[in-house]
Amino acid sequence: MTDLTTLSVFAVAVMFLLMSPGPNMMFVVTHGVTYGWSGGVASALGIGAADLVLTMLTATGIAAVIGNMPAAFDVIRYCGAAYLLWMAYKCLQAPAAAGGAIASQATLKTVFARAMLNSLLNPKALLFFVVFLPQFVVPGHGPVARQLLILGSVLTAIAIVFHAALGVGSGAVRRFLDGNPKFARLQSLGLATVLVLLALRLIVMARPA
Repeated sequence: MTDLTTLSVFAVAVMFLLMSPGPNMMFVVTHGVTYGWSGGVASALGIGAADLVLTMLTATGIAAVIGNMPAAFDVIRYCGAAYLLWMAYKCLQAPAAAGGAIASQATLKTVFARAMLNSLLNPKALLFFVVFLPQFVVPGHGPVARQLLILGSVLTAIAIVFHAALGVGSGAVRRFLDGNPKFARLQSLGLATVLVLLALRLIVMARPA
C-alpha cells in the first residue's frame, strides 16, 4: 500500500501540474463558456474517465509498449488531430445550444465523449502517465501495478474536482455573456478555433526521444 507521505507529495505535485495551462484546461474552459457550467462539468468527467483508462494502460504496461513504438505514437496523434478538426467543423455547422439555451442531455453526452477522446488521442497524455506515475512507486510497498492504480485513481479524483471547478467558473462567464445576441455565433467560432489549435498542436508534436 502506498504510504500517506508519498500520496501527499504526489497530490501536491498533481495540483501544481494541473494549474499549468494545457490542452485539458483549454478544453474545459471553452466548453464551459460554450455550454454553461454543465458543459464544463461534463468535460471534467470525460477527462477523468480518460485518466482512468490511461491509469489502467500504465498499470498493465501497455502504455509503455505504445510509448516505445514511434509508429503507434504517430497513429494516435494523427487520429487525434483528425478528430479535433472534425469536431471544429461540426461546431461551425451547428452553433452551440440553440442561441444560448442550456445544453441538452444529448449534448452533454457528446461533450463528455469529446473530452474523453481528446485526452485518449493525445499521445503526450499517455507518455505523461508512463513517466509521472512510476516516480511515486515505493519499492517494498506492495505490487507495482496496485500502487500505480492507487496513484492514478488519486490523480483522477483531483483532476475531476479541479476541472469541474474550472468548468463551473467558465459557466459563469457564459451567463454573463448570454445577453449578447452575437454571442451564440462567437461561441461556435471560439470553440472551433480552440479545437483547430489543439489539432495543430498534435500535428507538430515531436516524437518521443
